[in-house]
Amino acid sequence: MKQTGIFTFIAALFLCFICVPVGAVMLEVTVKGPVATINPTKNTLTVDHPLQYGCSYPPNGVPVCSYTPINKSALTGTVPDAAAFTVFRNGDTVIATSLGGSGETWITLAKLYGSRPNEELVTDIVGDIGTILTPLIGNYALDATTVPDCSACSGTTCTAMSAIVMVKSGGYGVLARTLMPGESLTYSGRNDGSGVTVTFVKGQALSTTCPGKAGMTGPQAISVYVVKVVPPVSAAQTNIRTATTTRPDEALTPLLSLPTTALTSSGVPLTTRAGMVPLAAIGAIGLAGFVLVIRRK
Repeated sequence: MKQTGIFTFIAALFLCFICVPVGAVMLEVTVKGPVATINPTKNTLTVDHPLQYGCSYPPNGVPVCSYTPINKSALTGTVPDAAAFTVFRNGDTVIATSLGGSGETWITLAKLYGSRPNEELVTDIVGDIGTILTPLIGNYALDATTVPDCSACSGTTCTAMSAIVMVKSGGYGVLARTLMPGESLTYSGRNDGSGVTVTFVKGQALSTTCPGKAGMTGPQAISVYVVKVVPPVSAAQTNIRTATTTRPDEALTPLLSLPTTALTSSGVPLTTRAGMVPLAAIGAIGLAGFVLVIRRK
């Protein structure tokens, strides 16, 4: 009987971790192209001759994703933060992501380094780092997890009181810190002249990660970071398709790899952009407790 109870507990945890709560998703549109115009007065940036990112799904085989031309000669949107005006210049190749449609409001802008599509790497990001699929230069990667202020929620999102940011080098976590809005971290622990600086400007977290908040459908949580990567002196890139912050197979990395003290010191659940792991963990504990109570009866 004792062994059966253990298996029941494990099964309860497994079922809760694979369950997916009601999503909070609006359409994100990602384009690529050269910067045509920067207008600090209007708080806008224009991408010329944009190519839109998309994937095709053949009946047999893996999805094929690429940038293809669209029927617009330019797209203009407001920038995520005024820092964009010190990062981007006319002619820079950028990746720009907007919410709800093409342009109008950029939630992320990323500067690209490299002349050929299969060698493009990101050196700078202003906006939500979770929307960028292209790897960072220098074989770096970032994970970011926001901590909600559960007293400041509206609909599907809450104001983020802080963000836990992890810097990865060669796929391994090398630095993790909790940042309050306006705070930064810098990693320069390699001997190749490279480094990464991340500033957490502001953010949101899904309200479903707060106790007592029911799942609902609505806008996803969006956060703003300013990221600067100093390339290695050699700028030699091998195996450039290394994992980045937004690959699906790394979406849960922050919650699995960050130090336990960092995850629990705030006293409230954390949230990734998907917002599934914390809710699943709460459900797992509750269901496991329920099973044990039933067994005692």
